[in-house]
Amino acid sequence: QPHLAESGGGLVQSGGSLTLSCTASGFTLGDSAVGWFRQAPGKEREGVCSISRDGQTQEYRVFVKDRFNVSRDNAKNQVYLQMDSLKPEDTAIYYCAAAPSGLGRPTTVRARDYDVWGQGTQVTVSS
Repeated sequence: QPHLAESGGGLVQSGGSLTLSCTASGFTLGDSAVGWFRQAPGKEREGVCSISRDGQTQEYRVFVKDRFNVSRDNAKNQVYLQMDSLKPEDTAIYYCAAAPSGLGRPTTVRARDYDVWGQGTQVTVSS
């Protein structure tokens, strides 16, 4: 039973940093690209970034480019999201997602391309 769990969320002031972790169980994370998504109150879920199976390719949405960095440690079945220069508009529940059965491309920030999701972790950035 493939499962993902996020951790590392919390409260941080504007301009601060936070690192999220995504831990997989029930499948080999190295077999799947991983995406990070977020959803703020009253807004639709949006893609944040994605990383290929081997970590060599990363895809970022423009609103987090140069501020966020995604990486992975397949030996630990983990993927990470390093968030720097956080802004209040980054406040959201953050989710990681995987596609154990495969993806048609190295990375994607399309939510419907993933079929295993974590429960999310809350990130709150104060002004």
